[in-house]
Amino acid sequence: MIKREENPDFLNSFLDYSITMLNKSPNSIKEYNYDLTMFLRFIKLHFHLTDETDFKQITINDMTIDTIKSITLDDIHAFLSYLVSEYHSKPTTRARKVSTIRIFFNYLSRKAKLIEVNPAQDLETPKLDKRLPKYLSLEDSRKLLNVTNNEDNRNFKRDYAIITLFLNCGMRLSELVGINIQDIDFSECKLNVIGKGNKERTIYLNKACMKAIDDYLQVRPKQGVMRDKKQSEKALFLSERKTRISNRTVENIVTKQLYIAGLDIKKYSVHKLRHTAATLMYQYGQVDIRALQELLGHESIATTEIYTHVSNEQVRNAVERNPLADM
Repeated sequence: MIKREENPDFLNSFLDYSITMLNKSPNSIKEYNYDLTMFLRFIKLHFHLTDETDFKQITINDMTIDTIKSITLDDIHAFLSYLVSEYHSKPTTRARKVSTIRIFFNYLSRKAKLIEVNPAQDLETPKLDKRLPKYLSLEDSRKLLNVTNNEDNRNFKRDYAIITLFLNCGMRLSELVGINIQDIDFSECKLNVIGKGNKERTIYLNKACMKAIDDYLQVRPKQGVMRDKKQSEKALFLSERKTRISNRTVENIVTKQLYIAGLDIKKYSVHKLRHTAATLMYQYGQVDIRALQELLGHESIATTEIYTHVSNEQVRNAVERNPLADM
């Protein structure tokens, strides 16, 4: 929950602009507020505008636009250096904060016209290490599905449907939690989800997904479902309390089933199931990269390209097929 009274007016104006004009999701707004609160606290510390020694207790609601006007690119670099020295911040974390700062100063200079010079105009994104995504093998994916489909778990049909959708469709956690029954077109075997940036996209459902959903709907509670702000009565997946299932509950379900399957819960997570779906579709389904981009809801094709890696077995096979291999 954002406490607007703790923000300066220009920060709240930026958040309002991001909601109304940029159509950013509530999660994105929270991230913007968190990143910029941290940045502005650092600026007060950096400019000796506070005597507070506890960084988290530094107030920013008294900051003026004149202080913002005095910020330079060097000050932003000092903030990024502070993140490394004090928080051991990873390049991906710093990259997100750089993106937030860029958008913030672009708003102040071009949209709100509160400052004349944009200090973030030449701000570069930290170089990111290119790492191959972690994913389950086909065998491990089948093992995970098999252990989840266990009648000893009173919620096995729900949990099995959840993991089936993750492994077959590659949807995000927030997308799965947000599914309403009315979003599913049972005749066309597809559903609509709301992804990043409040963008709606269609996900097509294969036979395994349709069967898992149908089986779960047979046992999904129909009586006593809560009517609340989360519109639980419309939700596909419900918790034992008969409310829309939460992100944390889904994460716990996946972690538990990974553990039962004997898979490394430190290595794999809900998001790794998304990686698994994308990798399996690319390796076994011969899916076109553009189709995969559409399916995953990636804005940039560069994001999707991490799934075009090949497995070690494919590399080994390529070497074995070299015509000189038998010389």
